[in-house]
Amino acid sequence: MTLTERHDGPVLSRVEGATAFLTLNRPDRLNALDEETLATLETCIHEAGLDPDVRAIVIASGTPRAFSAGADLKWLGAASSAAEVASRAHRGHQTMNAVADCPKPTIAAIEGVAFGGGCELALACDYRIAGDTARFGQPEIKLGIIPGWGGTQRLTRLIGPSRATDMILTGRPVHAEEAFRIGLANSVVGAGEALAAATSLADSFSSAAPLAVKIAKATIQRGISVPLADGLATEIDGFVSSFATNDAREGVTAFLEKRPPTFSGH
Repeated sequence: MTLTERHDGPVLSRVEGATAFLTLNRPDRLNALDEETLATLETCIHEAGLDPDVRAIVIASGTPRAFSAGADLKWLGAASSAAEVASRAHRGHQTMNAVADCPKPTIAAIEGVAFGGGCELALACDYRIAGDTARFGQPEIKLGIIPGWGGTQRLTRLIGPSRATDMILTGRPVHAEEAFRIGLANSVVGAGEALAAATSLADSFSSAAPLAVKIAKATIQRGISVPLADGLATEIDGFVSSFATNDAREGVTAFLEKRPPTFSGH
């Protein structure tokens, strides 16, 4: 399977080199996430994850004003029953889980606001690179609700319960430098430079061993949610699996021969 190029719609998609670029494209709505946007993003992630030519995925915005302002409140507010609200919550979770579970590195290039569901989308990525004017937040409490697409769980696991509680209960925005200090952002660059920095990081995976990256991601994610002993057992299984690949043999041989390895993904 290959990633379909999309030149219009709520999410644009293309492949350059070994990187898939997914661009949120609702600038008039500050990339608010509705049913169509979430479904399209999930499809793009699925395609990119299976595309053998793609080694990393960058999720960015077509407007400097916002990575995403969050869930589309018109769409969310149209729910007229508890069942419809639950359906919209599940829709968001399905997309965020697809991003988090993608076998390839995912990098969010964040300019402007990443609020609510936009912050939750960033949290689902492996890396968050922020322009220095970016702001993160889970402001749902100000609407009388709570985060519904993973914010209470992923944010807490990422920055710890004390800081996550502060962000969620106050709904206050966190600026880029604070986000970096508390571990919410992996790095901060100049305003307008997040995409270039994300692209540079993605390019670094073009020469990495794809199967080792996939196994490492899965092992880390499982380890977060299980007791240490179980996580260590998972690591042993992953180590054995990675060592059995052709890429492992190539990596060891290249090291001994003092040359750069050429990984095939097998």
